[in-house]
Amino acid sequence: MAGIKEIRTKIKSVQNTSKITKAMEMVAASKMRKAQDRMRAGRPYATKVREIAAHLMQANPDYTHPYMIERPELRAVGIIVVSTDKGLCGGLNTNIMRLVLARMKEFEGKGAKTQYTALGNKGLGVLTRIRANLVSQEVQLGDTPNLERLIGAVKVQLDDFVEGKVDAVYLATNRFVNTMRQEPSFIRLLPLPSGLADPFQLESDNQGADANQIKSEYGWDYIYEPDSKTVIDELLLRYVEGLVYQAVAENMASEQSARMVAMKAASDNAKKVIGDLELVYNKTRQAAITKEISEIVGGAAAV
Repeated sequence: MAGIKEIRTKIKSVQNTSKITKAMEMVAASKMRKAQDRMRAGRPYATKVREIAAHLMQANPDYTHPYMIERPELRAVGIIVVSTDKGLCGGLNTNIMRLVLARMKEFEGKGAKTQYTALGNKGLGVLTRIRANLVSQEVQLGDTPNLERLIGAVKVQLDDFVEGKVDAVYLATNRFVNTMRQEPSFIRLLPLPSGLADPFQLESDNQGADANQIKSEYGWDYIYEPDSKTVIDELLLRYVEGLVYQAVAENMASEQSARMVAMKAASDNAKKVIGDLELVYNKTRQAAITKEISEIVGGAAAV
């Protein structure tokens, strides 16, 4: 009977785990819808800022912002790694960190140094374990991206690019495709693509440098103050910050989608395990009853 008791205890344990995973699946589904809405709501802002900045630069071709200057050689690279603060979301963090480590080896193989900014606790943990050159970090981002918290960590990389300490800045994040699919993406943030082509669109479509550019057949002009240089500087800074915000928003939507799928799979597996355990329990119980009956019959026959 000890075997029966152990099986019964294990069934109860798996049932309790199934209740937890089912609850986490429902919570993730609720958060996923809100995260997707925030992600989609942020896209028009970045698009409009990009259009205005592109039109201003077309109207003022003599001025080139530092964010647009291409460096002839990559001697140092800054990488902003966007990950989640919590686990239980399938292979989401594993996939993005595998991509980051592959690119790190690629850059270091070409003689370029790398420095990192970690946005999210899971990425920070991996970068700390491999003793990467970590220049800034921001963790415990919550369920809603907060640009004010992100600016401080990201500005370290932006300032290093302007000062020439790094020759390019890349952004590693999970791009949300749909509920069942999230793609790890490695996007060049700085220098910005010519014509201010959307780097997310370029990465997803795998097209050339002229894809999705802002083009105009006539000159654009705006009424602005104090001068075009100041306005372009401010717009491009806001645009880069908007790209980082969008990357974090997409990663959060990916996180909740991946967690919902992972918890649903865990709940389904728990049901399967419970069914197998109940079958073993019934067979063990039946064998024990048969054995007891045989002993009683054998004892009666002996008497």
